[in-house]
Amino acid sequence: MKQISTFGSSSYRISDLQLLRNSDDDAAIAKLLANCPVMRLKADEAVTESNRAHLYIVLRGALSVATDTRTGMADGTVSKILPGESIGEQSVLDEEANLSSITALDDSELLVIEADLVWKLIDESNALARNLLRLLSFRIRAANAQLRRRQKLGEFYRQLSMIDGLTGLYNRAWLNDLLPTMVSTAHGSNAPLALIMIDLDHFKRFNDSHGHLAGDQALRTAAQVLSGALRPTDFAVRYGGEEMMVLLPDTSDKVAVAVAERLCERMQQATVFGDMRLPLPHITASFGVATLQPQQNEQDLIAVADAALYRAKEEGRNRVASQ
Repeated sequence: MKQISTFGSSSYRISDLQLLRNSDDDAAIAKLLANCPVMRLKADEAVTESNRAHLYIVLRGALSVATDTRTGMADGTVSKILPGESIGEQSVLDEEANLSSITALDDSELLVIEADLVWKLIDESNALARNLLRLLSFRIRAANAQLRRRQKLGEFYRQLSMIDGLTGLYNRAWLNDLLPTMVSTAHGSNAPLALIMIDLDHFKRFNDSHGHLAGDQALRTAAQVLSGALRPTDFAVRYGGEEMMVLLPDTSDKVAVAVAERLCERMQQATVFGDMRLPLPHITASFGVATLQPQQNEQDLIAVADAALYRAKEEGRNRVASQ
C-alpha cells in the first residue's frame, strides 16, 4: 500500500464520505482530515495492518473484507466495500487492531484515519456520530440475521446427522441423545413409556438368497412398515444392522403389545420389490416389548426389551414377546 497524497491535496470532498455526509461544518472537518494520507492499493493487494487501529474509507475502487481471519473465526463470509463506504470502525471503538482481512478488488484509493483523529471527529461532528451509529446498527442487524441463518443451518445438519441414510429412520446417535431425556420425563411425570425391539428374521439368509441390494430394500421396506403404522408422537429407530426399535411415549404394556402385533402382521404382508418374473420376497420380524419400570434407566429398559426379543426368536420368530 503506497501513499500518493493527502486528503487536503486530493480532489475528493467531504460529501464523498458516507460517515461525514450532512456534516454541520464541512470546512472544519476538511481541515481535520487535510493531513490524512490517501493510500493506493493495486488489485489483489492486501492492506498491511499495523498494531494501531485505523479507519479506512474507500475513495476509489472496491475492497473485499473477510472478517476475523486472525482469530480463526472466519466462516467464508466476505463483504464488499464500495466508494464512500468505510471499514475499521469496530477496531477504533474497541481500540484493537483490525482483525479483518482487507484486499483490493480493483486498483483502489483509501483514506486512512487514525483512531485518535476519529474520536476528535466524533467530538466535532454530530453528523459523524449519527452516521456511525446507523452504520453499526445496520451491521449488527445483518450479523444477527446471518447468525440466525447459521443456527438454522446448523440445526438442519444436526438433525440430518441423526437420520439413518438407508432407511430414513432415526439412528443410534439420535437414540443416545433423546432416550435418556424420554426416560427422565416419563419418570418425572409418572407417565408410561414402552419400547419395542425388532429384528428381521433370518436376514443373512435373505441377503444370501436375494442379494445385498434386495437386503437394503428389505430394510427400507421394514422401515416404511414401522413409519406407516405409528402415531406422530411415536419414534422409529434403526438400532443397528437389521435391528430396529420403536419408542411409544404414554403407552401402557397392553397397548404396546397390541402395537407390536399389528407391526408383526404388517411386516409379513410387505413385499420387498414387485418383480413379476420372480417370486416376491417377503420379510418377517421378531418383536420384544418392554415398558419402563420405576427406578429403571434407559439401558435397563433396552435390556428387558432385548430379552423379550430373544424369547420371541426362541419361540419360533415372526411373533411378539413381552417382558
